[in-house]
Amino acid sequence: MIDHQPRVEQIFVVGNSRSGTTLMGLILGLNSEVFTFEELHFFGQLWSEQHRDSYLTQAEAEQLAARLLSIQHSDVLRPGDPSDFSEEAKVIISQLAEEKLTSGDVFKVFLGYKAAKNGKKIPCEQTPRNVLYMAEILELYPESRIINMVRDPRDVLLSQKYKWRIKFLGAKNIPYREVFRSWCNYHPFTISKLWNASINAAEKFANHPRCRTVRFEDLVTNPEQTVAEICQFIGLEFQSQMLDVPQNEGGVSSHKQITPKRRGIDPNTTGKWRRGGLSVTEIHICQQVTYTNMLNHGYSYASIKPNPLMLALSWAFLPVKLTLALLMNLHRTRNIVEAIRRRL
Repeated sequence: MIDHQPRVEQIFVVGNSRSGTTLMGLILGLNSEVFTFEELHFFGQLWSEQHRDSYLTQAEAEQLAARLLSIQHSDVLRPGDPSDFSEEAKVIISQLAEEKLTSGDVFKVFLGYKAAKNGKKIPCEQTPRNVLYMAEILELYPESRIINMVRDPRDVLLSQKYKWRIKFLGAKNIPYREVFRSWCNYHPFTISKLWNASINAAEKFANHPRCRTVRFEDLVTNPEQTVAEICQFIGLEFQSQMLDVPQNEGGVSSHKQITPKRRGIDPNTTGKWRRGGLSVTEIHICQQVTYTNMLNHGYSYASIKPNPLMLALSWAFLPVKLTLALLMNLHRTRNIVEAIRRRL
């Protein structure tokens, strides 16, 4: 048993979307001490920098706890009715003796409450977007650990390109609005810029003692050693059942309705972009945008020559996709200006 590490109170798995955050959350959640949550999207949607130190009334604190409960018991795409969880929310807030509560206080006690209710000691939150809020997490939760997932940007691009199909691969809970939003979000330039933003955000904490970057490729090709090292970093005992994760059909994740058919970590999920699915134009744009960060993280550059006409068409369509993406994402953030600033 590992006992030389300080007691960890929370684990946050962060990274660019489609980079293995869900897989890492599943792995950690199979440890006897860890309870992994759904993607709660607390930072950005329920918390903002502008109101970080604002005190909540008792009613506001209970309302926030109820919203978190509704997301956890359904998912962020189709949250339940918070009023259905009002009584449980009161129980959660009653555990806080402080008269002056911030939203960050409520989030902390919510994580601990749900983990304990599920017979676990350590909550694990796995919202990818939290990579943009690492500074706040480290400050608000000094006993936390952050695991930052990194994946080849071309595999991320491929996964994002077909993300809109998830509904038709078994995740029937996804509303059609979300299908359209996923389609609007995709353009090789914007996806590549967002990958850069995640890499750059995490790079500021590359040497922080409570942060660890894990390449998706290392995790799936050498899972036992990689997971053992992660456990050492967190202060957990490595348990062999942590590698017995469900493999989701179609390689998609994050949605409970997709039925797993096999278990274990699949090493064939790396380098998918080399086996088709992306055009030469898409690969070219991705590599041009992410070139420096891609090489810095050990991903090799592919020598290709895009068709000039197809390249021009892709750039011409970019303003349309950007406009649609902005409109479709307005409801998903508490402060759109702050969200754009963090990504840029």
